[in-house]
Amino acid sequence: MDTGVVKTERDSGTAGRILAAAKELVLKRGVKGVTVAEIATRAHVGKGTPYLYWPTKEDLIFDLFAGEFLAFADDGIAALTADPELCRPNRLCPHLVCCALGRPFVRAMVLGDADVLGALAGHPRSEELLAALSPAALLTAALPLWRRHGLVRDGWAVEEQAYALHALMVGFSQAITRTQVPGDLTVTDPVAVMSAAVTALLGVQRDGRADVHAAADEGIGLLSERKEAASALVTARETEKAKASAPVRRG
Repeated sequence: MDTGVVKTERDSGTAGRILAAAKELVLKRGVKGVTVAEIATRAHVGKGTPYLYWPTKEDLIFDLFAGEFLAFADDGIAALTADPELCRPNRLCPHLVCCALGRPFVRAMVLGDADVLGALAGHPRSEELLAALSPAALLTAALPLWRRHGLVRDGWAVEEQAYALHALMVGFSQAITRTQVPGDLTVTDPVAVMSAAVTALLGVQRDGRADVHAAADEGIGLLSERKEAASALVTARETEKAKASAPVRRG
């Protein structure tokens, strides 16, 4: 089973079963409704076994969420590699937003769903993860490379343009996940509306495949860098744990 988790020294059969069990339970009940003991029981391991891999429930659950963000980044890298034209803003913006919302843990963190997130809601590590790999953060970071390669208009101050793009992506993420909308604001194809809104905001892209392909290469590099930064949120803690458990050498 693909649990979408960070590949670390915990990537063993036992740890994989624990993460798969945690994923199943959290999706059903949310973080608050799940205990480590229940996760262990579902994974068919001893109640103390999860603590051999994660010192706290929070660490276990965070790794579960972080892993799905990394898988989301991998999807973006693969998509841009297969189709560099996807780097055009009016295609990439809806693509990344929809891919993120299609992953339940990424969706919960992007939308701030406290029922699912539990203690992770507003947690500093959650905020760092969002700053690295949320669709709005990624697309805002992509704005300078779009400007460099002539894919958006550059007659607007980049800070203001970035702020507007970020607000647009956050707004669409919220709007297309609502079960109810005010008045008669329902549309048949919100993704097409998002694409048109991006073009209206950023301007019409200049033709030129060389520019698009160069932008796609930089976009892949950006996703890779952000993925590495997100991975560090997990591996840094593992390094600290290893140092703490290492025997002390006495002269």
